[in-house]
Amino acid sequence: MLAATTRAADDTVSDALDPKAMREPLPNAWYCVGQAATLKAGGMRPVELNGEQIVVGRDASGVLFAMRDRCPHRGMALSKGRFDGASVMCPFHGWRFGTDGRCRDVPTLSETDSSDFSRIVVQRFPVIESAGFLWINPYLGPATAQDVPAVPELGFEAAGCLVVELVVEASFDLTTLSLVDPGHVAFVHDSWWFRPSKELREKVKTFIPVPHGFVMSSHATTKSSPVYKLLGGVPDVEIEFRLPGVRLERIVAGDKRVANYTFATPLSNNRTMLTNALYWSMPLLNLLKPVARPLMRQFLSQDQQVLQHAQAGLDRKPTMVLLGQGDLPSQWYFRLKREALDAARTGRTFENPLTQQELRWRS
Repeated sequence: MLAATTRAADDTVSDALDPKAMREPLPNAWYCVGQAATLKAGGMRPVELNGEQIVVGRDASGVLFAMRDRCPHRGMALSKGRFDGASVMCPFHGWRFGTDGRCRDVPTLSETDSSDFSRIVVQRFPVIESAGFLWINPYLGPATAQDVPAVPELGFEAAGCLVVELVVEASFDLTTLSLVDPGHVAFVHDSWWFRPSKELREKVKTFIPVPHGFVMSSHATTKSSPVYKLLGGVPDVEIEFRLPGVRLERIVAGDKRVANYTFATPLSNNRTMLTNALYWSMPLLNLLKPVARPLMRQFLSQDQQVLQHAQAGLDRKPTMVLLGQGDLPSQWYFRLKREALDAARTGRTFENPLTQQELRWRS
């Protein structure tokens, strides 16, 4: 077991899987809210993030902004209004708000009305762009120097990319567990193009702690998968998990690069967006986009279906039995999350509670 686990595994799991805590994502973290390329300068769109309705946009010069999608006057969604590249006009009574959230104009006021609308401000949220996606931190607590998990970066120039997004009717934690669960692959993703061999094999991998997560150290894999065969040679694969719900698979074969990134985004109590992005450095692979897209969607849909059925079972009885070394990464997720919450609560620096460990399982 990991050195940091001083309590019994059953106690740890029981605490982590409290029905309320099970559905509460980390409050101070970056979450993926969609592709960056689909948001042009002078455009805006609504997004949902952990129960919060947010409007994200780019001003006329392309600078990003994000603010609560609610006019403070009568609660109207600002995303339903017009954006001229500098200010958003509420469609209900024409109130205007700058991209800084401050009210710029209330056209219904009489010239003799001394009401000061400049004091009215819509809540803003931090928003950044990385790896071709937009990321928002919905945290509304006091400004602190807390450690916040870094947003993913790509690390190479992509010649092409495919993105699939699916809404899963399941809690954020349950969906995130699928990103660190090696045992489900042989049963959920039993596809001819992904797993031509149906035989369960012993896996031995070394896991190393990294900031806000852990990584399955780089290893040479087999060429059994048709996906790997496209690279030629035996690729090296490194898989990282990072809070709050980010899985980063990096594949290297000589000078060829492929990255398979998956992000979990909490939408509401039992709704989570799963985003899968596949990047590659070889221009010829762009020819396979028409074939690859439906296969990626099929792969993600398999997770979607099984997670929704599992959520129904957890709604009836919100307990899990995490057993064996194959389930240790799931326990690690909860320990990392607990440490992040405790560090934030006490105002200290996040300290990864995990240590390097070799795991064995069959898949």
